Amino acid sequence: MKPQKITSLKTYLNQLPEDRKAPIHKLRQTIKKFLPPGFEEQLSYGMIGYVVPHQLYPKGYHCNPKLPLPFLNLASQKNYIALYHMGLYADSKLLNWFKNSYAERGKEKLDMGKSCIRFKNTALIPYELIGLLCAKMTPQDWIKLYESSRKS
Repeated sequence: MKPQKITSLKTYLNQLPEDRKAPIHKLRQTIKKFLPPGFEEQLSYGMIGYVVPHQLYPKGYHCNPKLPLPFLNLASQKNYIALYHMGLYADSKLLNWFKNSYAERGKEKLDMGKSCIRFKNTALIPYELIGLLCAKMTPQDWIKLYESSRKS
């Protein structure tokens, strides 16, 4: 069966491998529960995205102002589930908090890039910690941080 072109969240979710559906669903629920008001969920860069919409930030994303300002993405990659959190990349205090909090849970070593947290073992996803991370930055906080990083 040829995969469908991903044009909507519904298509993206329907195309997930069976073993990824439950953890992605639970991560989406966690993100939506804890993410402060103002962010919007949409298909973003072929993934589940949470963005600052143009209503809150009319300038949009500097690389393409027609796009809303990206903040967080969730994706099923070939060998893992990825959570891309731009605040971790832009805010060293938040990054340090996250790394320390992750280490305190001690279930497995953190597998992380600049903004990408990789979950290879879906049974060990720290949903509570992801919720706490999501709650730490409002759209206004992200806009301020984004704009200050653009000036540098």
